[in-house]
Amino acid sequence: MSPVQSFVTRRPVVTYFALAFGISWAGGLFVLGPSRIPTTVELLMTIGPIIYVAMLAGPSVAGLQMTSLVSGRAGLRELLARLTTWRVGRRWYAVALLAPPLMVISVSLALSFFSPDFLPAIFITNEKPALLSGVVAGLIVGIFEELGWTGFAIPRVRRRYGVFSTGLLVGVLWGAWHFPMFWEPESFSGALPFGVLLVRLFSWLPAFRILMVWVYDRTGSLLVAMLMHGSLTAAQLIFMPPPSSSGMTLMISILAWAAALWIVVALIAVGDRWQLSRPLHQQMA
Repeated sequence: MSPVQSFVTRRPVVTYFALAFGISWAGGLFVLGPSRIPTTVELLMTIGPIIYVAMLAGPSVAGLQMTSLVSGRAGLRELLARLTTWRVGRRWYAVALLAPPLMVISVSLALSFFSPDFLPAIFITNEKPALLSGVVAGLIVGIFEELGWTGFAIPRVRRRYGVFSTGLLVGVLWGAWHFPMFWEPESFSGALPFGVLLVRLFSWLPAFRILMVWVYDRTGSLLVAMLMHGSLTAAQLIFMPPPSSSGMTLMISILAWAAALWIVVALIAVGDRWQLSRPLHQQMA
């Protein structure tokens, strides 16, 4: 066995994240080009679909490749079995599909009592985001990202850590992985733009990933994880504040969304009698 094969066998999760980041970031930088960084509006309106395709190749290709290398055909069959696990109970589909849009809308409407700037674009502009395109984009993102995050990484991290620690670890890395999509020309020009970048990457993504790990832990369904991720992406594309939102308005919006998610995590932890902190082997003992 070569040193590379030995490392991959001993450190499959580390290798997976290295591959996912390497493929995604290299693809994203190739699309963006070495000399310019688009604004958020430009990213959404012009090269957004292209960079998303490049980025999505990372977790999906890395997940399938590492599953094949570590577990062979048996691992791929097991991955397919989790992908086709759909008999999990209606309540879990309700949580996966309805919770993200309801929370996005609730936070935006709550903030709108203080300022109309927080209202989603769909409520205040004549140019309505296409519902169908938002749903399709959400499904694509959910399927391709979760082939790696939930398909490969999370089950292996979960063997050693509880739901909370697993979601926090993967969530922080998941946030860092989004860096090419949230980075703007002014991100490092001052405290406020840099703060907006940090809260975009790390304030709410770990919390939502904890919720996703919790749902996956209860269902064992990769399909449900994909739907939950897709629902989140679709909800944000359809009900997000206007793309022109920036500065303090954007900061407050993201922090409020993050606070809502962390409150839900805390409520689930209390309701589960803090079982979120127990590793998988302890729960099975």
